[in-house]
Parts: sequence; structure tokens; C-alpha cells
Amino acid sequence: MQPTQVELCENATALALTWPDCGTRLVGAETLRRASRAAGEIRRRVEGIELALPPDLHVAAIEPIGNYAVRLFFSDGHDRGIYPWSYLRELAEQEPV
Repeated sequence: MQPTQVELCENATALALTWPDCGTRLVGAETLRRASRAAGEIRRRVEGIELALPPDLHVAAIEPIGNYAVRLFFSDGHDRGIYPWSYLRELAEQEPV
């Protein structure tokens, strides 16, 4: 399922996703950054290397990838992760309300 609206909010520290069946859900920039499925990030997690994030981390830009995903650009320079709608939905459901 694809969201009907995707926008940055809270000074770009969260992504607001509006879903047709459950309304708007927020996913924090830190959650999104830590959940990146980029190869380098997966390797870092497997090797047990802790990710140090700046306190002012935010999403700098959003790029659509076809009809199935977005690529997120973060203020710490990370821009390799592609976030399919299904994965964003999963992350949104895990965020505290």
C-alpha cells in the first residue's frame, strides 16, 4: 500500500506518512537513519559497530523512487538507503504514538 501523502515535519526531524486506512503516522529521523538497509549500514550492524548520530539529525531531502519507495537524504551525509512503502509502514507501526 502506498501512502497518500509524505512530508517532513517537526523541523525535518520526522517523516509524516498518511495512509488511506490508518491516517497519519510519524517516523523520526533517528529511527529512519538507524533502519537504513544500505549495504554499508547492514554491515556495520552485523559487525556490532554503534552508529553515532548528531543531536540535530534531520532528513535533508526526499527523492521518490518509482511508485514503490523513497530515498532519504540525512543531514549526517547518509544518502544510500531506499525505503520501500512496506518498510516505512512497518517502521511507522513500531514508533510510539
